[in-house]
Amino acid sequence: MRVLMISKALVAGTSQRKLEELAKCPGVELTLVTPPYWQSDDGSKLVLERLYTGGYQMIVTPMRLNGNFHLHYYPLLGKIMGDVRPEVVHIDEEPYNFATFHAMRLANKQKAKALFFTWQNLYRNYPPPFRYLELYNYRHAAAALAGNRDAAEVLRRKGYTGPISIIPQFGFDTDIYQRSEPRRPRAPGDPFTLGFVGRLKDNKGLDLLVAALPELPHYCRLVFIGNGPMKEHLAQQAQRLGVVQRVIFKGGLPTYEIPREMQQLDALVLPSVTRPNWIEQFGRVLPEAMACETPVIGSSSGEIPHVIGDAGLVFEEGNVQELVACIRQLLDDPELYAQLAAKGRQRVLENYTQEQIARQTYKVYQQMLA
Repeated sequence: MRVLMISKALVAGTSQRKLEELAKCPGVELTLVTPPYWQSDDGSKLVLERLYTGGYQMIVTPMRLNGNFHLHYYPLLGKIMGDVRPEVVHIDEEPYNFATFHAMRLANKQKAKALFFTWQNLYRNYPPPFRYLELYNYRHAAAALAGNRDAAEVLRRKGYTGPISIIPQFGFDTDIYQRSEPRRPRAPGDPFTLGFVGRLKDNKGLDLLVAALPELPHYCRLVFIGNGPMKEHLAQQAQRLGVVQRVIFKGGLPTYEIPREMQQLDALVLPSVTRPNWIEQFGRVLPEAMACETPVIGSSSGEIPHVIGDAGLVFEEGNVQELVACIRQLLDDPELYAQLAAKGRQRVLENYTQEQIARQTYKVYQQMLA
């Protein structure tokens, strides 16, 4: 089975682990097409990392309109497909993007079966030409991967009638995200550290975390790991509520430091709040923390409850009192705390490892060819 995967997301070295696992599947000859870098919309440049490169071929090729999410494409892709002669083309892009349309047309010329991937979990009507691109991809795709349940429903509402498999884009490396030593039992009054990891943005509901602190015992503190436009607002809110000494901003950290930081938290909280143009698509920090045996609390926004399952606590988005109640459950019930720590790790091992995601994706390839 010759598989060609096209993905700008795989400039990130840690994500390449999935490809090594895919390449281990029976009969798979895997080739990755990726750019030398991706120009992110926040101005940062994500340069290709070669971290997990065993078992498959990596072709680094120029990208036109790099940084333009909707219009970028690979001008040499036709030649690459002619050389590789893939049977399966995995287009790691949304169906309304030109890169997907371009790759889909080339795949059809090669008589290869193609699929696309989508995170888009809000119904949106796109203007021409994007709606035309979307409809073309719906008609010609042999399968679709959706990163969450809402995204699968959106595909159906928008007219896609083919097979859909709900599989996250990437899994998690449980050798990196794990607890390096057993957690020390908390004594009464010991600090209890709540944490958030990610961009400090309005839609993440971070003001709820600060608002919860005055309702919690004095030994509870809050750590923000990341940068973003909400930082000054959160600092001012903490000052106004009299909890400024209990709020710590660590700023952005290298990705290799995040597992250690997650181990030091007593609980990770993702209090996302749905907006008219946004709803939580997955919440990668949740499985990362769960793999580190750090209990998680998440809001009811989007995919969060499905990611957490019974391995954490969920509160109604925007409801500070429910958030406070969840935190108090962890404070007051050591047995529940220990159960959730263990369940979180087990849930990731069963559902979200790179190996699990690779196996599920391989099954889709088999179904496409069948």
